Amino acid sequence: MSFWMDQVTRGWLIYELTDSTVQLGLIRGVQAIPILFLSPIAGSVADRYSRKKQILITQIADGVMLAALALLILYGAVEPWHVYVSAFGMAVVQTFHQPARAAIMTDTVPASHLTNAIGLNSMIFNVARSLGPALAGVLISWSGTGGAYTVQAIFYLLATFWTLRLSDFEPGAARAGGHGDERFSLRGSIVEGWKFSWQNENVRTALLIAMLAALFIVPFTTLLPVFARDILQVGASGQGLLLTAMGVGALGSAVMIAGFGDRMPRGKIMLGGAAVYGLGAAAFAFSPWFQLSMFLMIIIGLANVCTHALVQTVIQTYSPPQFRGRTIALFHMSQVVMTVGSMFIGSLAALSGAQWAVVLMGSAGALAMLGIHVLLPRAWHIR
Repeated sequence: MSFWMDQVTRGWLIYELTDSTVQLGLIRGVQAIPILFLSPIAGSVADRYSRKKQILITQIADGVMLAALALLILYGAVEPWHVYVSAFGMAVVQTFHQPARAAIMTDTVPASHLTNAIGLNSMIFNVARSLGPALAGVLISWSGTGGAYTVQAIFYLLATFWTLRLSDFEPGAARAGGHGDERFSLRGSIVEGWKFSWQNENVRTALLIAMLAALFIVPFTTLLPVFARDILQVGASGQGLLLTAMGVGALGSAVMIAGFGDRMPRGKIMLGGAAVYGLGAAAFAFSPWFQLSMFLMIIIGLANVCTHALVQTVIQTYSPPQFRGRTIALFHMSQVVMTVGSMFIGSLAALSGAQWAVVLMGSAGALAMLGIHVLLPRAWHIR
């Protein structure tokens, strides 16, 4: 809930403070540095040490930063640099949180149920995705961004309480006898993870799809404050409803994945879903009506989760347990690429307008998926 609320609140806050589309992209840009440099370390740590402790530490740190930002806003002392510093700090924390969270999930289920488990996980995630943005929009309307950030800090406190109830799971590297062996030093572990991800064709293809989608398609959400305030004229609550509609589509997709599991043709859905995602974003850009925009966001959410969940399933299915933290860390490095795309789309919007920026980027993403299908025909047949 807190994560998805932040998607509305942070963008709205920086746009409120600066009135700049470029800074909407830059607020994503500051998050690229820790993800780029720390993701390999975070993945190796998740493979070597307690994943539960890694999750707990990161959640507590996130809650503290959100509470501090809420106090700055409520006391009228917030400045744009506070938003950037907190964004950077939370990027550091999330870099360590994500591989541990993904890897601990796969520790709990047999491989034959991994697709279903990832689908169920997406269901829970997308319930929050449906409710969080709408709640953030309502709270911003009622009590400003300070009220929204206060609630987000409380949600992290609750998440920490429930994390304490998780069992401890032995890291994959420990199961493999990695501690104390020179070839499992931190640096060697990182390099070993990179080699595996490159040499395994299915993992490599899934990562390529994730990276191209992150570069061209996903960044369109960076400009949602512009569409909500200036084009559709529906305000913060309207932006929350747009993201909620995206979450509804994502939830429907997650239910489908959880139900069908390994019967789904993963390669076809990864590529097709990403192409529909790009074309849906391009159509959204020139939607003149809020109702049509809501419908298109449902389609976008459906395509997004189809792609995201199946990419993650392929990566984890074709990665042995001792490599999962590191391959998932590489998967989450797509956020660095998304950050580059967010900075680019913000600058492109300043030159050509938000609508044309989204059309050009979304169309390029759809064409990139067609290119993968033509150049890597085996990607279409990944199971």
